[in-house]
Amino acid sequence: MPPPNGYSINSAPSDGGEDSDPLIKSDAVPRQCCSARLNLAVLMFLGFSVVYGLRVNLSVAMVAMVNTTDPKTDANSSVVRACPLPSGTGNTSDVFQQPEGVPQFFWDSEIQGWLLGAFFFGYLCTQIPGGYLAGHYGGKMFLGLGVLSTAALTLLTPLAATWGSHWLFALRALEGFGEGVTFPAMMAMWARWAPPLERSRLMTLSGSGASFGAFLALPLTSFICETLGWPAVFYLSGGAGCLWAVFWFAFVSDDPRTHRRISNEEKDYITDAIGAQGTGHGWSLPLLSMLFSVPLWAIIITQMCSNWAFYALLTSLPTYMNDILHFDLQSNGFLSALPYLGSSLVSVPSGILADYLIERKVFSVTVVRKLFTFTGLLLPAVFLTAVGYAGCDHILTVTFLTLSTSLGGTSSPGVFINQIDIAPRYAGFLLGITNTFATIPGVVAPIVTGYFTEDHTMAGWRKVFWVAAGINLGGAIFFTIFGSGEIQPWAEAEEDRAAPEKKRARSTSHQNTTYTTEEATHSDKVA
Repeated sequence: MPPPNGYSINSAPSDGGEDSDPLIKSDAVPRQCCSARLNLAVLMFLGFSVVYGLRVNLSVAMVAMVNTTDPKTDANSSVVRACPLPSGTGNTSDVFQQPEGVPQFFWDSEIQGWLLGAFFFGYLCTQIPGGYLAGHYGGKMFLGLGVLSTAALTLLTPLAATWGSHWLFALRALEGFGEGVTFPAMMAMWARWAPPLERSRLMTLSGSGASFGAFLALPLTSFICETLGWPAVFYLSGGAGCLWAVFWFAFVSDDPRTHRRISNEEKDYITDAIGAQGTGHGWSLPLLSMLFSVPLWAIIITQMCSNWAFYALLTSLPTYMNDILHFDLQSNGFLSALPYLGSSLVSVPSGILADYLIERKVFSVTVVRKLFTFTGLLLPAVFLTAVGYAGCDHILTVTFLTLSTSLGGTSSPGVFINQIDIAPRYAGFLLGITNTFATIPGVVAPIVTGYFTEDHTMAGWRKVFWVAAGINLGGAIFFTIFGSGEIQPWAEAEEDRAAPEKKRARSTSHQNTTYTTEEATHSDKVA
């Protein structure tokens, strides 16, 4: 009869083992299909799809909310067109005809800019405290309440808009305040749930919900605004977030040890694979060591570089499609969303490939993280540069933009999950730090883009793409030099620091479990 732990997780190669041997025996790992850890990844995927939809819906709905017949808001009256209008096309600003009785507002471009940026004022405030508390208490409550609060506040958007732009600004800032805890809470949960050799695939699957949510939100918002009116956008998306929260609180647990429906086999597999790093970090933190940690600064700098291009495109791509290429707004919504679908589709296979390379010992964790990060930042930079020289060719422009954002998905199993490699116990807090810095481009990039493109010329937009590509390339080089995939000394659990020989003995015991079981079975047959 096989022992309860009849599988082996070889965190280090055994003495005399072949290099081609996998780190995990494929028949010894509990299946992922319908497992508790896969169900958690799917629920996170859906949750981040919702929150990103809640984040970007205002950028499209704003077109329907603003009355463009007012001279102060008529953006097309003085635009110098870089590309000719398609034949038979008139003014593109009056496509959204709202149903009777739906209010519209006379907000000039400055007010619109403040409203679109309000979210980030709140978002910056809760990343670090959210990550700290989630690392101590567990991430279930913080992630669930983060999505639920954002969704509930979204339901109030039409009311706040009718009260005035100041009320809407405050509401959007509160939404960002609530949503700021979600990504750090996700990282804190995976520190307790993701076996080291499954981190890439589980975390890229859950995180890809952000790109998928942007893909759905952009065209759906356009469609809903045209058919039901812009208030319906916020009622439907807010309701979807509240419905998701019901399933989240019903089926998710902070820790595999407390999950009510997990099998004993899967629970033992996860807890044995993660070890002491799967526990909370307590109240004290090695802040000074974190401050001087080069691998941590490598993550911070690289994520800021990568997010510059992401936020520049997320906020400005619909404008480029409209002002330069003159797509109608329905086509604009779909084509602006297409790159994010590509990113979502690329990131998940990249995570599976990254885990495979680590499991088969083709590369170390450090090399895998650097390889996927370098690829995920360099290739988008190449195609972003190409966009600037595609001119008025619609097909080439859409192709290059889609390739750029899609190939950026290969960085998902790279720098964007690297916190859990260098400090699993503090992963939620570290993500709060890195994501706070990485949000700064969300504030700065649209301002710089507006400065470059104020004259609506192709040369101005070419500068936007050149700057984004250059920053991307700088981030790729920086992480390749200074990044790491090893647990840092300041992040080791006290159990591992106090008894490293016990840790090695436990690893050796796991390495030999499968062999011992087979040997015992053979002896019984001989007897």
